[in-house]
Amino acid sequence: MTETIESLLKEQQEFQPPEDFVKNANMNDPHIYEKAEADIEGFWEGLAENIDWFKKWDTVLDWQPPHAKWFNGGKLNASYNCLDRHVLKHGDKTALIWEGEMENSETYTYKELRDATARFAAGLKELGVKKGDVVTIYLPMIPEAVIAMLACARIGAPHSVVFAGFSSEALAQRVEDAHSRFVITCNGYFHKGNLIQQKERADKGLENAPAVEKVIVVDHAANVIPMKKERDVWWNDVIHNMDSECEPEPMDSEDILFIMYTSGTTGRPKGVVHTTGGYMVGTHVTSNWIFDLKDDDIFWCTADIGWITGHSYLVYGPLSNGATIVMHEGAPDYPDKGRFWDIVEKYGVTIFYTAPTAIRTFMKWGDEIPEKYDLSSLRLLGSVGEPINPKAWLWYYEIIGKSKCPIVDTWWQTETGMIMISPLPGITTMKPGTATRPFPGIKANILDDEGNEVPMGSGGYLALQNPWPSMIRTINGDEQRFIDTYWSKWGTDTYLAGDGARKDEDGNFWILGRLDDVIKVSGHRLGTMEIESALVSHPSVAEAAVDGKVDEIKGEVIYAYVILDSSCGDSCSLLEDELKQHVVDEIGPIARPKKIIFTEELPKTRSGKIMRRVLKAITNGTEIGDISTLQDPAVVEDLKRKVNEIGEQ
Repeated sequence: MTETIESLLKEQQEFQPPEDFVKNANMNDPHIYEKAEADIEGFWEGLAENIDWFKKWDTVLDWQPPHAKWFNGGKLNASYNCLDRHVLKHGDKTALIWEGEMENSETYTYKELRDATARFAAGLKELGVKKGDVVTIYLPMIPEAVIAMLACARIGAPHSVVFAGFSSEALAQRVEDAHSRFVITCNGYFHKGNLIQQKERADKGLENAPAVEKVIVVDHAANVIPMKKERDVWWNDVIHNMDSECEPEPMDSEDILFIMYTSGTTGRPKGVVHTTGGYMVGTHVTSNWIFDLKDDDIFWCTADIGWITGHSYLVYGPLSNGATIVMHEGAPDYPDKGRFWDIVEKYGVTIFYTAPTAIRTFMKWGDEIPEKYDLSSLRLLGSVGEPINPKAWLWYYEIIGKSKCPIVDTWWQTETGMIMISPLPGITTMKPGTATRPFPGIKANILDDEGNEVPMGSGGYLALQNPWPSMIRTINGDEQRFIDTYWSKWGTDTYLAGDGARKDEDGNFWILGRLDDVIKVSGHRLGTMEIESALVSHPSVAEAAVDGKVDEIKGEVIYAYVILDSSCGDSCSLLEDELKQHVVDEIGPIARPKKIIFTEELPKTRSGKIMRRVLKAITNGTEIGDISTLQDPAVVEDLKRKVNEIGEQ
């Protein structure tokens, strides 16, 4: 397998989707890009017809940079579009398959999911939740999380989903920022066989959020918990005797659908505001074209409900298309490392969408694990969350997709709401490591500091130069931060994505990673992702993360943290030299790592993302801060010890 990957990398081979796939693809017209560019407003207006409106819009776009209003005057409801309209056509179709940590499962048809949503929506109204009230959802990956989101959307109450693994302090901060008076949580949930006391964590956080009036508690883990009189109420009591005919509230296209908190360059999270009409149009069409959703597909997006990917491509996008979705509560290695592939086989998953970090972890575990399972149901694979290096792409294509599944390598952000750069699998020639072209109707470019387009092959700032329907509307309660963060570098008509990128001779976009993940060595800016990709392209390396250590002479020097495919034993020093030279060969002498630290694991969240803030603190010996969301906090001490040992040499 390694030899195959290495030869393909050297050839920079391109891949075409299978002929049958192209022939039957939802979008296989190669001229769609030109058609969209010729009439962008007409393009989006035509796509808006694919969702149901109670009242059609008056204007397609009102663009007063940096503020956009899409489908102004239109009335619709996101919950209706995800549920009711499908019940009318195929209410007995499976909407949601839930697989629990303990290998228990539940399924909901569209009618059952609509009824459960309507009952809970009615219960929320009975508790006093009104249109415009922000409801905070602090739940793990359980069906009630989806039901709660859709119930809030049904009655016009914006939801703010807080990742269940966040700390009490993080919860309190988000509740306070959103001025939320209603919180939904559970008594507990399971992670790798361990009971997580979620209600206890919520109670601790809400000590610092006195404005909260009601806490709704799902009995998920059957653990005994204290309930605060007058404030706390069980989910089952909320829905008891509630009518399943709670009518969806007609929402203005620009009414808020949800607030999603995301990290920024400061310590305070940003409450990204998304509205109803444009977001639904964007997530609906990208789900349909990029994932090529068919009526009989089983779609599994592995993202947690607490992140934007879980919102757009676990809930709103697929369900608005009438798809069957899979939702998994547990970890990919519990009860064993074949857990994901067991679920694919068990349910006949056809579309699988996951993160490069997970893919590289699967690679490290070995080909023999997925090869034990029948993965023949898969017909399309997706990647999300960070750039995927070519080595991981090829492994994914060959071992998981059996060289027959197109891969959609997607770039987008919390702020964009929908996928912005991606292959269209019925059209695009795939090239490992690149997200290829902007979605039709999206004008992306790579600019320098002055706003000029950079030459082909050169790196620069990824920018978006026209409005799109699902774009961020503002930062909750901080309009100035919204402008300063995204619209101040080149003017209010050009969006600064915060990522670096370059374009190749075919016009493909290669995402280089966050620009705040930049190491400046002797005045030269080096993207961490580019160095990491070079390291991972070495056959001995399973995964890598790099950071900059402050240096008196060079400004910063490069520290690399490397997970190997197998132990280097007594030859670690030789391998370190080899890897340093490999990076030089791939990028140049300026990118040579100062130190390489071999490790068994990296500091990652439970969703599999590397916590760059923690890595930077380890590298530079500074305050680590909150590590409550780490999958394994012990990794921090181990890496600190190894970095300290280097310093003592």
